[in-house]
Amino acid sequence: MIRKLRGRSLALAATAAAVAGIGLALPAAPAAAAPPCATAWSAAAVYTGGASASYGGHNWQAKWWTQGETPGTTGQWGVWSDQGACAAGGGQDPDPEPGDPSGFVVSEAQFQRMFPNRNPFYTYDGLVAALSAYPGFAATGDETTKRREAAAFLANVSHETGGLVHIVEQNTANYPHYCDASQPYGCPAGQAAYYGRGPIQLSWNFNYKAAGDALGIDLLRNPYLVERDPAIAMKTALWYWNTQNGPGTMTAHHAMVTGAGFGETIRSINGALECNGGNPAQVQSRVTKYQEFTSLLGVTPGGNLSC
Repeated sequence: MIRKLRGRSLALAATAAAVAGIGLALPAAPAAAAPPCATAWSAAAVYTGGASASYGGHNWQAKWWTQGETPGTTGQWGVWSDQGACAAGGGQDPDPEPGDPSGFVVSEAQFQRMFPNRNPFYTYDGLVAALSAYPGFAATGDETTKRREAAAFLANVSHETGGLVHIVEQNTANYPHYCDASQPYGCPAGQAAYYGRGPIQLSWNFNYKAAGDALGIDLLRNPYLVERDPAIAMKTALWYWNTQNGPGTMTAHHAMVTGAGFGETIRSINGALECNGGNPAQVQSRVTKYQEFTSLLGVTPGGNLSC
């Protein structure tokens, strides 16, 4: 009897509180706790089928062997299976930056897979250090656009340098030809000093002058810095990529962030020497490398691949 009256009293109290505009907080059912996060995903680690890793606040399980493939970027049919949200703990980072801690979309392990036979001069650290010169590079648009631009740049420099093997132009007979003496500043480093160097094979005195002015480095008087400093070498390539139309109608950066396509990056670099039937084999070589790199980064290559 007392139990019934007590229940009736509570019901009446709740009704009275509702009429008076007062809410009675009833205890909520406890939410199911998220499982703890597994060890944070690492681009350098090897994961076999069934292995777990945490990334982006979720746990992920590998379906087969993988290394350097970021969870959440490989799609429904990719290597990683989303196991749901996890609770951070034990010193794990539930939302690590993709790739490098700098935020670059290509990890060091992926860079090494792209260039397994590269010259030791070309380092991942040198590439990452160069990014500050052009912060919009591989950092504009959605994640797919960022990764496509990184893949496009690296595919083109791979083509230009034989897989980041060559630091300087191989045909030394061309070296004296890159001094345009009609320029008012001349060739203070010497007539034969402005040969192709670095990932994009920067050449000609006027290009060394323009790149140096943009980067705040006196490359006109000391072009040799491009073959001696890995970060400066990468900066000159990013200077061309982000600021120069070349023989094309837009910069390579603009081509990738607007969806004009990889083919327009080829046009900006070599124009009619390769495009419009100039050298289809060279165009295809660049396209094939780009497709390889986009696959490695977990994105599709998009359209307009050729020129």
